[in-house]
Amino acid sequence: MTIDDLRRRIDELDERLVALLNDRAACALEIGKLKHALGLEVYQPDREAEVLRHVRGCGERAAGPLGAAAITRLFERIIDEARRIERATARGDGSAVDEQASIERVMEIED
Repeated sequence: MTIDDLRRRIDELDERLVALLNDRAACALEIGKLKHALGLEVYQPDREAEVLRHVRGCGERAAGPLGAAAITRLFERIIDEARRIERATARGDGSAVDEQASIERVMEIED
């Protein structure tokens, strides 16, 4: 494969990753609403540790160039963003959702 071929493949994979991350964020939004309705705290360290253990195990089994530690670091950031969205939702602050919608509009314009 050429560099251009590989870059096109990366672009395709990035598009899939963005779609999956948005699906995950939509779930986090719903969880944030439920936590708020149930009077639960947004930050739940036991659940976060469980998610990180799960993805670390996935990383170990995948045996790809991204090791378990790299996968864990990536998911720590993903979880940070999910928590930010959940907190904004709990506060009734639509800015997190508005920010995401703005990003999506820019992405559509660029396509």
